[in-house]
Amino acid sequence: MKITDVRIRMVDKEGRMKAVASIVFDDEFVVHDIKIVEGERGLFIAMPSRKTNNGDFRDIAHPVTSEARERIQAAVLEKYELAQYPAQAAATRLDSELE
Repeated sequence: MKITDVRIRMVDKEGRMKAVASIVFDDEFVVHDIKIVEGERGLFIAMPSRKTNNGDFRDIAHPVTSEARERIQAAVLEKYELAQYPAQAAATRLDSELE
């Protein structure tokens, strides 16, 4: 499956959660509510989950392989960085187009 779109919604409140993402696969399937979280070793994504009756959280949707998780995380975090610094990203893009 090819990642065809990633959308980021920045979170205004203080805390570890920095943004929420939606990701589209093959222009046909979307997964909403992927959380971008600041951990002890940097940013990571948390897949959408719900609380079970015993208080645990269980993923609603998640990648089956570690390679798929890495591709999804890389795409989401790249888009997050662009959303966080849009002016810098536009200048970098313009510089690379001029080369």
